[in-house]
Amino acid sequence: MAENTSRGLQDVPGSSPDENEFPVGYPTTICEDVPGQKYLCSNCNNILKKALQTLCGHRYCSACLAWIVRNNKNAICQKCKEEDPNILSEESLLAEERAFGDAAINKEISELKVHCVTLGCSWSGIMRDFEEHQSLCEYALIPCHTGCGHVVMRKKLADHLENGCVNNVMVCQQCQRSLSSTEYQEHSCEDNFCKEQNHVQTETASKEKSLSTPSANKDGCRFSEVGCSFRGGKEKMKEHEKSAVGAHMLLLLQHMRQLKGTLCSDAKAVLNGNRAGKSISSLQIPAGLDVSGDLEVDCLPGSSVSEDESVLQQLMREKVISELENKLHVFENIVAVLNKEVESSHMEIMAFRRQSELDQNIIRGLELKIAELHRCLTQKDAGLSSLHKSLVFSEQASYDGIFLWKITDVGRKLQDSVTGRTVGLYSPAFYTAKYGYKVCLRVYLNGDGTGKGTHMSLFFVVMKGDYDALLPWPFRHKVTFMLLDQNNREHVIDAFRPDLTSASFQRPVHDMNVASGCPTFLPLAKLQSPKHAYVKEDTLFLKCIIETN
Repeated sequence: MAENTSRGLQDVPGSSPDENEFPVGYPTTICEDVPGQKYLCSNCNNILKKALQTLCGHRYCSACLAWIVRNNKNAICQKCKEEDPNILSEESLLAEERAFGDAAINKEISELKVHCVTLGCSWSGIMRDFEEHQSLCEYALIPCHTGCGHVVMRKKLADHLENGCVNNVMVCQQCQRSLSSTEYQEHSCEDNFCKEQNHVQTETASKEKSLSTPSANKDGCRFSEVGCSFRGGKEKMKEHEKSAVGAHMLLLLQHMRQLKGTLCSDAKAVLNGNRAGKSISSLQIPAGLDVSGDLEVDCLPGSSVSEDESVLQQLMREKVISELENKLHVFENIVAVLNKEVESSHMEIMAFRRQSELDQNIIRGLELKIAELHRCLTQKDAGLSSLHKSLVFSEQASYDGIFLWKITDVGRKLQDSVTGRTVGLYSPAFYTAKYGYKVCLRVYLNGDGTGKGTHMSLFFVVMKGDYDALLPWPFRHKVTFMLLDQNNREHVIDAFRPDLTSASFQRPVHDMNVASGCPTFLPLAKLQSPKHAYVKEDTLFLKCIIETN
């Protein structure tokens, strides 16, 4: 990964990334669905981890960007190079201070559905909880902290330490045999002669390594005394301590078990040495010795004690108590650190919740603004539609009493009239004069009334106009209908004079009066006859002439 990144940017050699800081995001294989391209890092091509967006618009993991900038001078965005290497601007230069956290994409990534890919683990959830699960997954393979070289499942670490770890052994000072902690508690030497100071040694390679080869640029974890081998900078250390709380508690538990075995072994060694020097038949420490209210030492056989042995017993008890008090003090410090971490995590959670509430309020405010803008746009659209209709009407309107109506798609409209989908068609309005009567035509292609199904019906409609108050009523002008033969041979003409008593020609009260005209204007057979050109290219023309003299 590092080599590919370096070649993609510049041929400038760079140091390898620190352990725990290798620039890589989350693997895409953990996602339930294939992640979108916008969720992928421009460097490692994995799912973004703490996404940063550069000035050129591309996104990087924060660790990837830091690693690129640290190992390359004047680094150029690889995506910009791939898109068009001939158009590179100053915005393509990569620098941590020129990038900003992409909160929106981080939020989307935190909601991605993921699952654990560790064999045997059935955990699934969302990306926000993935790192916490990684630090607690019982099926995860982890290296033994003693440095024995074995990699075991987290849930089997305790069993490995007790029964299988070659470095987690104790050496009997009498017979010099190396035994596991379980075997040592059950071990008894046949050789009763032993030196007065029998010391139980626990060989832990990881501790020796940490003492002999300290890193100049890395700090050890505060839980290194109980077996945590993590090393890194301050920022990585903070992340590690937050994500590995479960692992630290497990290491503490193992250390306490080991401590108990060590204390019992020390007591046995002291008593065995006392027997060899003074031929004491037996020595007893009262069972259930209470130390600090909760700890008990119950690992010595019962017997009667002499005065000298009582003194020795008292000295040994004081030694045990002193060691336990020291260990207790260490554990109290560790618990205090854990409590501070829990409190810090709680404060961060509360801060996140408050920020979430503020974000929700902002989102609600934006939604209200969007709704208001949508309402304004709807009103604007309605206004534009009205203006468009007015413009079309102005273009088609006639003001001299002569109107030519072009009807297209005659075949389809005739079929719609037959099926009843469309009953009749209205023409655009026209006028007898500039400030005259407002009228229109209405045609039934499949007929209406007495002509239904046999004839085309054509009617005249008086409409409510803007100047009706100034006009004489009833309407009394002669109306002439014409269906034009497009070959100019035989036009169909019909005319009528208004019935002055009919409501159709009185001053309109509503938008338009009842239509009046010719229900049997033209037989349908003649309309469709090939001898005539009334319908040509699926179009017909109707003409209306109103005598205004």
